[in-house]
Amino acid sequence: MAVLLSAIYTSAFAGDYTMHYSVSMDTLGHYLNVKLTYTGADKRLNLKMPVWAPGYYEILDYPKYLCDFDASDADGNRLQWHKESKNLWVIDTDSSETVTVSYRIFANRRDVASSRVNAETAFIAPNGVFMYKDDDTSHPLSLTYDLPSNWMTISSGLKADEGNPRSYKVPSFDLLFDSPFLIGNHYTKTISHEGHEYEFAIETPDGFEESGFESAFRSIVSAATDIIKDVPYDNYCLILLGAGGGGLEHFNSQACYTSGSYRYKDRSRWIDFLAFIAHEYFHLYNVKTIRPIELGPFDYDRETYSPLLWFSEGITCYYETQILYRAGLCTEAEKYQMLSSYMAMDEPYNGKYHQSLRMASYDIWLNFMNRNANAKDVTVNYYFRGPTIGLIMDIEIQRLSDNKRSLDNLMRLLYNRYYKQAGRGFTEEEFWDAVDEVAGASMAHVRYLVDNPVEIDYDRFLSPAGIVLDRDKWVLTKTKQ
Repeated sequence: MAVLLSAIYTSAFAGDYTMHYSVSMDTLGHYLNVKLTYTGADKRLNLKMPVWAPGYYEILDYPKYLCDFDASDADGNRLQWHKESKNLWVIDTDSSETVTVSYRIFANRRDVASSRVNAETAFIAPNGVFMYKDDDTSHPLSLTYDLPSNWMTISSGLKADEGNPRSYKVPSFDLLFDSPFLIGNHYTKTISHEGHEYEFAIETPDGFEESGFESAFRSIVSAATDIIKDVPYDNYCLILLGAGGGGLEHFNSQACYTSGSYRYKDRSRWIDFLAFIAHEYFHLYNVKTIRPIELGPFDYDRETYSPLLWFSEGITCYYETQILYRAGLCTEAEKYQMLSSYMAMDEPYNGKYHQSLRMASYDIWLNFMNRNANAKDVTVNYYFRGPTIGLIMDIEIQRLSDNKRSLDNLMRLLYNRYYKQAGRGFTEEEFWDAVDEVAGASMAHVRYLVDNPVEIDYDRFLSPAGIVLDRDKWVLTKTKQ
């Protein structure tokens, strides 16, 4: 496997204990039957389950879907256990070196951070299925799927054991939690592109072959790669689920719900879908490798707060438009239409006078999918406002550096300095120092837009690039090169 997130996916010494999981499916009851075989020298075995999934900034309380927990020793004798918190199970091993733990997970939620199983397919979100010991998420494990007799296919960014396509040796729980599985008899296609292997795993493939999506995805990958000049994975799995909403990024995969078909009669919807895929793909850079220092190693017990989520999400929204344009998948006018759409969605948020982008990065844990009646009055949405800051940062870096550098240079600097060389994320001050370094001058005026609840002066920041915003129609146009 290529370079992994060295600060996150570093395997511990495997000789102190072993954990092997086997998972079977109750397709009628929507349950995953889980068995853990633990081998180690413990009088007290602490097992934890995450309560959230990185990239999905909401406490999901996965343990509430767990039932029928049981533990036994090597001879099959039941062991005493109790809970000490909502996600911590404590087993008195009675000095048994081998402990067998079993439990069931109710899997019937249709979102990208939750598992579901039915008669046709299973989508496994590992955070809500697999337990780890103490806080040791860097430890390796192995797992095997026991599938229904008529199910033939498992798709994941993880590679199955050679000779056994249903078994996996995983370097760490952190990597497992970042690697969803699609299991059943879904459509698959594996391609090679620029020296790397890509698998399409598609739950509802209607129109896929005729759509041109494979070619479009190749172009998305090439355009994104050209920005960073490096590909951190060996292989990548594109899990495209059926009709639904939402997507979630992973280091060497993404899982996204779709419209259920690839027959887009409306070009604008086709462009929106490609932008969605480009967004999740670019997150392998801007979140997984180019990341605030708080985003790994993770504490799966509680919220992980960062003042820079506006950058991780909002600037990725900006780059989805750039990637499609550079890939030749949209026109310049369509690129500006996407950007101006974000501005139009931001405009009704009077919360911009009450909450900064920086504070929104903290409060996303309170406001993720906030549909309260006053949400727009008191909050900002960094998915809507963030792309505008991305455009402004790009224009200002180019202006201050006499067009010698752009936002691309900042992304490459952060990737190489902190991910490749230091093997970690960056602090907030390191981030802004890097912004100034690339611009060759102070970008305090842009930071002010992030740190304070303010109205954006579009004319001031867009005019140096010859871009004009019609605020009646919310349309951006380029008036000069």
